[in-house]
Amino acid sequence: MLVRWTPFNEMSRLQQDLDKLFGVATAPESAARVNGFTPAVDVVEDTDKIELYADLPGVKQEDLDIQVEKDVLTIRGERKLARPGERVAGAFSRAFTLPKHVDVEKIAASLRDGVLTLTLPKRPEAQPRQIKVAINQ
Repeated sequence: MLVRWTPFNEMSRLQQDLDKLFGVATAPESAARVNGFTPAVDVVEDTDKIELYADLPGVKQEDLDIQVEKDVLTIRGERKLARPGERVAGAFSRAFTLPKHVDVEKIAASLRDGVLTLTLPKRPEAQPRQIKVAINQ
């Protein structure tokens, strides 16, 4: 079988390799890359939480599905076109392998101004704690 070569397939393969390198699950999202819409996601970590910021302009709350299964956080959704030819649209899926120290029961999500914010608090035992040094006299 002959397969037509496009540079987009090569870019998709490169992105999958980078995702594997950084521990991001890629199986569900590879189809979304071919369709053209994969939201950008920034990950910020501090001592008590991890935050994910996904750029989802034009995506409505009812078109989002966020799930955690085992240690994988999956964001699925669809961006629908208001007018044909307006911008890239379609279904998307991004999956992230969660570290063991995330408290999955307390994950919170909000969507504002086209940005999805997911707050993943760390378990108390994973957070740094201050140890006081006693001075013996």
